[in-house]
Amino acid sequence: METNYISTVVQIEWKTPIVFELIIDRNGIEFQPGDSISIFSADESQSRPYSIASGTKETGIRFLIQKLPGGELSNWLASLQPGDKIFHSKPYGWFRPGQNINGEPFIFIATGTGIAPFLSYMRAFPEKPPGYCLYGVKKVCDALELELLRSQCEVKLAVSRENGHQHHCGRVTDFLAEVKLRSDLHFYLCGLDAMIDEVSDSLEKKGVDFAKIHREVFFYAPS
Repeated sequence: METNYISTVVQIEWKTPIVFELIIDRNGIEFQPGDSISIFSADESQSRPYSIASGTKETGIRFLIQKLPGGELSNWLASLQPGDKIFHSKPYGWFRPGQNINGEPFIFIATGTGIAPFLSYMRAFPEKPPGYCLYGVKKVCDALELELLRSQCEVKLAVSRENGHQHHCGRVTDFLAEVKLRSDLHFYLCGLDAMIDEVSDSLEKKGVDFAKIHREVFFYAPS
């Protein structure tokens, strides 16, 4: 399979017991927040798309990758060392969080590593933050880059499998009742398909124009 780039691994940093950040050299690559890059296995027999989590002015390109049980590519990527080479595609995508909406207000809603494109946006456009960010994870330790998120906007954190006093115990969809709807408000959704479908259905039933609901599915729930 044809690839477009060969880049060097700069760093691998574990963010949680199962999620690591892979940073590769920029290699002259241009991208927009919301873009993904397909990374190929060592023999180029398989590939997976990963959303870029870095800002457009950074010297490296960041990815937040969940190491999956039996995941051949994610396990291989987790074993790489600085200086190793990887094959990957050029950036691509249509998801454009916070962009191309003529200055209208917007919010972010994410689960798990679905926060990646929103981190890319916040790193690229810190002067134009979302109204707030709704973020759902299983445990508090799964919440990625909370300090960065909270430095730019109000973050409502929902933790589904861990009790605590500093966060909401439940699902991120529980926050929808608190959202003050207005006709020009845009919603950017990224993460688990079940969350995205539930949020979309709820918003549409409340009269939100589907054109203002922007979706990017990262994971599919087991059927």
